Amino acid sequence: MKKTIRFLAVFLSVVMMVALLCAAPASALSFECDVEQYSDTLLMINLDTGMEVFAKEADTRRYPAALTKVMTYIVAAEAFDDFDTKIPIKQSCIDSVINQGMSCSGVDWYIGESLTVENLLYAMMLPTGHDAAMVFADYVGEGNVQAFVDKMNAKAEELGCTDTHFTNPFGTHDDNHYTTARDLYKITKYAMGLPLFSKICGTSTYYAREDDDVPFITTNWLIDSGRGGDYYYVYATGVKNGSTQQAGRCLIANAVYDGYAYMCICLHAPYDESKDENEQYCMIEAANMFRWAFLNLSFVTPVTKDTPVCEQKVDHAWDTESILLVPETDFNVILPDGYSKGDIKIVPDSTDPVSAPINKGDIVTTATVYYKDEPFTQINLVSNDSVGVSPILYTTDAIRGILTSPWFLIAVGLIVVLFIVYVTVSSSYAKKRKRDKKK
Repeated sequence: MKKTIRFLAVFLSVVMMVALLCAAPASALSFECDVEQYSDTLLMINLDTGMEVFAKEADTRRYPAALTKVMTYIVAAEAFDDFDTKIPIKQSCIDSVINQGMSCSGVDWYIGESLTVENLLYAMMLPTGHDAAMVFADYVGEGNVQAFVDKMNAKAEELGCTDTHFTNPFGTHDDNHYTTARDLYKITKYAMGLPLFSKICGTSTYYAREDDDVPFITTNWLIDSGRGGDYYYVYATGVKNGSTQQAGRCLIANAVYDGYAYMCICLHAPYDESKDENEQYCMIEAANMFRWAFLNLSFVTPVTKDTPVCEQKVDHAWDTESILLVPETDFNVILPDGYSKGDIKIVPDSTDPVSAPINKGDIVTTATVYYKDEPFTQINLVSNDSVGVSPILYTTDAIRGILTSPWFLIAVGLIVVLFIVYVTVSSSYAKKRKRDKKK
């Protein structure tokens, strides 16, 4: 009996863990925001928690323009163990860029020479160098740019991007070249863990060589105090901007202030090449979104691990019928200043009875956390006490379960049918023998 109880307890624990691992946390919360918006897609995420604080059409497919180069960076960076590796700058690569109607950013000055991987990463990310991207695609793809693009798409799939497809490493327009704000967040968050990415994307001016007269200069005016003018935002730390006629103005921006870090993704803001429209709407928008978040949102703990959430019915327990469930850990979250505790609700995802034995701290179920009736995350609920199993109740329920199980009833039915058949056959056989004796 003890072995059976232990087996069932382990089995139920495994099933519960699998269910918790498979559960997808909700995170599509948008707080009220009075910032004037220019972009058709806007996503704001707190980088400390991964929590969305504002989202507008974050899953709508958009053309990413030069934001594509974040993925180009990933594929290029992961192809080299040493960023001091020198790559030759071939005339054919530069000609390919020019023949496709794209501009060069200065890598063309080094034709016939070599630049390091690090040099080219700066050239690609600061002035959004198509020439640098082409050099990487040619070198890593071994002369086959499509092979490099295939690696980009494979990486997007690996990162869980469900609405992303690349056709080139530059960001030039193609109807089949698209992504979403949420996919860009996954891509950029991953890139931030790669060597030099954050440093490069936070640099405004870079000289490839000490004797160079002309540097590579960022197009992201949020981080350029010298050239950014009114667009410069002192707390901005990177990442990348871009634009095409079809994509509009696009931006991925990070900012850090007073211990808080946010990422803002803006897609398809107004841009008209024919009108020489130079207003950087995404940069205005992102800076204002950062100000709103830093001034109005705070890191709080509305619920601790000692806060009772609910009671859960327990089967086969010794001397109790229910257990108290509490959060597994203190629940830390970003919320608007002045929020009311009544705005937070924690609703268990399952109220089905659980079986003893249960140890204090065991995960019993998950719960969805709501802010003003809008779901935004899940937490684990654990038992606040240990509960032993009652052998009598367990045995009684086991017997009841056997007696009421469909298979048991089918077996009983078969036995009854076989018995009736047996009696019928035996009776017929007896009658036949009796008739035979009379004859």
